[in-house]
Amino acid sequence: MASDSGRPTPPAERSHPVELSSEELERYSRHLKLPEVGRRGQEKLRRSKVLIVGAGGLGAPSALYLAAAGVGEIGLVDSDRVELSNLQRQVLYSTSEVGEPKVDAAGRRLAGLNPGVLLTAFPQRLTSENAFDILRPYDLVIDGSDNFPTRYLVNDACVLLGKPNVYGSVYRFEGQASVFDASRGPCYRCLFPEPPPPGFSPSCADAGVLGVLPGIIGLVQAVEALKLLLGQGEPLVGRLLLFDALAMRFRELKLGKSPECVVCGPNATQTTLIDYPAFCGESEGADGDPVPETTVEELAAALAGSQPPALIDVRDPEEWEVSRIPGAIHIPLAELAARASEVPADREIVVYCESGIRSRAGTRLLVELGIPNVRTLRGGRSAWARRADPPRRRR
Repeated sequence: MASDSGRPTPPAERSHPVELSSEELERYSRHLKLPEVGRRGQEKLRRSKVLIVGAGGLGAPSALYLAAAGVGEIGLVDSDRVELSNLQRQVLYSTSEVGEPKVDAAGRRLAGLNPGVLLTAFPQRLTSENAFDILRPYDLVIDGSDNFPTRYLVNDACVLLGKPNVYGSVYRFEGQASVFDASRGPCYRCLFPEPPPPGFSPSCADAGVLGVLPGIIGLVQAVEALKLLLGQGEPLVGRLLLFDALAMRFRELKLGKSPECVVCGPNATQTTLIDYPAFCGESEGADGDPVPETTVEELAAALAGSQPPALIDVRDPEEWEVSRIPGAIHIPLAELAARASEVPADREIVVYCESGIRSRAGTRLLVELGIPNVRTLRGGRSAWARRADPPRRRR
């Protein structure tokens, strides 16, 4: 998946043979029987390049089925490592791979499934500095991200580069999918011009998700990607597909292109990428003031010092029972205002939740109540588990 120098090999530097081999003819025989695919369509898939942003709940099933389908080149962007809690829904990984970089474990699995697929790993976060370079060689992008800064970044980069964005998201028992292609329909910003306020929309780590749900939405994304690559069927352009797992019901919303869209509208004002964490308010309070933060590394050093900070866990009771940072005081966010007197006033305070969203709201609340020296843990308990208390790899 990487060159001898250790850097990813750009997809544009690779090529496939012109003709399908006898092994490929057998491997893809069920595709070849479909008039909508056939030999010509299979060769088109082999020449195609798909980038998957996020090798998690959505990216895992998408990657598996796109590799199985014979998409010639697949790029995987993810900076995380496999965690035990991932295995409930991220079917690319096994228990023995807990602690490994996701892109490494995913690359082995996909190569074992189909060695004819060329894989490029990007073990890094997608940022406004690297997004154009990473996205540019690919025909389309599957957005399997789980946070608003990356979601808006993927959208804007795809619009500015003229690439389709196959979108999906999940929450608890519900999911949605669409294809945002600004050349013939709306983009993500037409639907959601502004992100929700910080803390308004909790992540799956905070709210939970039915394990099979990302599989369903991720496979919808894979289907849409194949349709786009083959030029077949009616893609989800201008349509938002909604799925309710509890009711086992799909429904659809029609989407229109917004004339006021700052990225794809006729009078677009945004012509480059921006600072998306700031745009999504990840590090700001409701009034625009920064929320004081600390990193996992800073917290670990402080806890080992002579005057360790007090830890306030604002997660729900069921989360507290499953895992916690040792020594923390548990005060659920909904009870924090009423129980603020339990927060030590003579020490520095670090507030944490599962991913860092609710703890920002808790930190703002304590600051407004006049409690000094309060900070939020960036990335929450999940980041702590990955970087300060990594799980042991099982053999």
